[in-house]
Amino acid sequence: MSELKEATVLVEGMTCSSCAAGVNRALTKGGYSAVNVSYATGEVFLSDVKEIDLKRVEELVKKAGFEYVGTKKIEKQGLASIEKKFLFTLPFTIPLLLHMIPFAPAFLSNPMVQLVLSLPVMLLGMWHFGKSALGSLRNGVPNMDVLIFIGSTSAFAYSLVGTIMNWGDAAAQHQYLFFETSATIVTLVFLGNVIEHRSVRQTTTAITELGKLQEGLADKVEQHDGHEHVERVPFNQLKVDDIVMVKTGDSIPSDGILVKGELQIDESMVTGESLPVAKGVEALLIGGTLVADGNGLVRITIVGKLTVLSSIIEMVKKAQMEKPSIQRLADKVSGVFVPVVLGISALTFVLAHFVFDISLQQSIMQSVAVLVISCPCAMGLATPTAVMVGLGRGAKEGILYKGAESIENLSKVKTVVFDKTGTLTSGDIKIGSFNVVSGVEEELKNVLFSIEQHSSHPIAWAIVEELQGKSKKVEFTSVQEEKGKGLIGKDASDNEWKVGSFKMLDESMKATDNDIYILKNGELAAEVSLTDKIREDAKDLISYLNSKGIETIMLSGDRKRKCELVAAELGIKSVFAEQSPDEKLKLIEQFSDEQPTAMVGDGINDAPALTRATVGISLSNATQVAINAASVVVLDKGGIGKIKEAFQLGHHTVLTIKQNLFWAFLYNTLAIPVAALGFLNPMVAAFSMAFSDVVVIGNSVRFKFKKIG
Repeated sequence: MSELKEATVLVEGMTCSSCAAGVNRALTKGGYSAVNVSYATGEVFLSDVKEIDLKRVEELVKKAGFEYVGTKKIEKQGLASIEKKFLFTLPFTIPLLLHMIPFAPAFLSNPMVQLVLSLPVMLLGMWHFGKSALGSLRNGVPNMDVLIFIGSTSAFAYSLVGTIMNWGDAAAQHQYLFFETSATIVTLVFLGNVIEHRSVRQTTTAITELGKLQEGLADKVEQHDGHEHVERVPFNQLKVDDIVMVKTGDSIPSDGILVKGELQIDESMVTGESLPVAKGVEALLIGGTLVADGNGLVRITIVGKLTVLSSIIEMVKKAQMEKPSIQRLADKVSGVFVPVVLGISALTFVLAHFVFDISLQQSIMQSVAVLVISCPCAMGLATPTAVMVGLGRGAKEGILYKGAESIENLSKVKTVVFDKTGTLTSGDIKIGSFNVVSGVEEELKNVLFSIEQHSSHPIAWAIVEELQGKSKKVEFTSVQEEKGKGLIGKDASDNEWKVGSFKMLDESMKATDNDIYILKNGELAAEVSLTDKIREDAKDLISYLNSKGIETIMLSGDRKRKCELVAAELGIKSVFAEQSPDEKLKLIEQFSDEQPTAMVGDGINDAPALTRATVGISLSNATQVAINAASVVVLDKGGIGKIKEAFQLGHHTVLTIKQNLFWAFLYNTLAIPVAALGFLNPMVAAFSMAFSDVVVIGNSVRFKFKKIG
């Protein structure tokens, strides 16, 4: 049995960034080195060099004051736990509020009636908030529940003590009746949590929708006694090499290869491509995509967590847990916020009662109002809700951000560097001319076809594909690749062949405008020119970047004249041609040191440069290698225009975060002095606190539907 080195567990009850910090601290103190907590999704990601003991994790989570759910999300039917708590407290709280209305029944003003009505609410509130508050204090990270617990119980205790001390004196007891205040605080905080719970779910729907694509029943085809049998089985029970039948309207159950039939596949949920894609026999199919038209048989090649869809979902989930620098700032503020508020609340009481001679009950109410209105939830929700919408929206459009830091960095980029072949150009490379200098054309094409099979470069792939079936295989005893130059091989007759760029030529040979040179035993044998079309949407992308004041640069290993022609047509200002991979890397390091720089490449040959850039952007046909290649991956194979959308999403995500943080900080900056000066009733403060969360989450949900083009 393999040791568990990584795990994602679900935790209920976290309502703010301080709660998440408490869970993080508890697990870190428990011995786990890599802990990432997202209170918005309720997920905790653990990674360690030693085996993760889930029983131990459960103990630590419960000790911190939260509910451990497990490693799998259980779809609960009916109301959530927080919704049930709110509905339980509501019938007791409404009568307490009614006694303040003129002509209300007299018995509602009776202290004993109010005590009986408020007691169930307070017992539930003290258990719910007290458990979390105590756990946070144990871990040294006091959360918002500390404020709510102290605020509500202070009002309740003051009322209870005053009622008992003045037993029999109705007029005196009336001065101490704040039972409705304590109960209303608890009920309104529950209401705020309910709204927050429902609203946050709206920010994660994109990932939920992608996850649903992994669920369903497949028609598995089996042969028994010479007859074909079809059995309906769940997607997660399929194994590699199983054959499944698909037809119009079906979902492809897992990654596979079409072995029979022709299909029109809707890949929009995975790649963002709106038009169906034609698939013939031997075509690769992505699990979760839909059959728009046709029917056929699919052989399953990948199942479980290794599929493209699973990789996308896992990557986006991990990205949601990562914190951009702007969030870390908010977390630092939230970390000291609760102790500061406790101090302000205590100071409010002391100054009000002992300095300004305000009555005891009014001083307590002002102090309680400060505690209740100061909840740092809005600050904690500002970043994760916006990031979840941005990442989820990107995933639905075929744009994958490898981390929350990537989406933030993209908004800061001032320079974008493009590779040429396969990036700005279509990558549909063809042989334009084949000029024989010495030798036989057929033999030279055979050599070209055979030796290029040893390279992973897109140009090599294109040449092999074009000569497939037209040229014969030549056996080489050895083949060596020189990065940025080409290939050197020896055939069975001990002839040395060199195939590559002009950098393969020695000083005595004059380079022309051709792309590939073939040398036999040190002598030039042939020159090959290639043709490649500029991508249709490349010009629009470059125009957009230029209009935003972002510098565009072409960085290519191709000939200078060809690069300059493409750059001139697209409007790219700077060109660095004839660059080796090492030279590319040095230039990217230079650009990135000067200002935030994005590198756009194919994700394979440009990997070092993509990694070194502030943001690496890879164009991909949704392979596992490409998904892991860069910090931003565009899954739509033909759509460089998606990069424009990636920049727009990055900009609007950060804009939404800044708007959220502005509101959250403004709210707390204005609300605390107002409450401290006695202009806010604690019940109004509780309502205002819930309202601040709604504003922040509402702004993030608005971003989900907002037009960004």
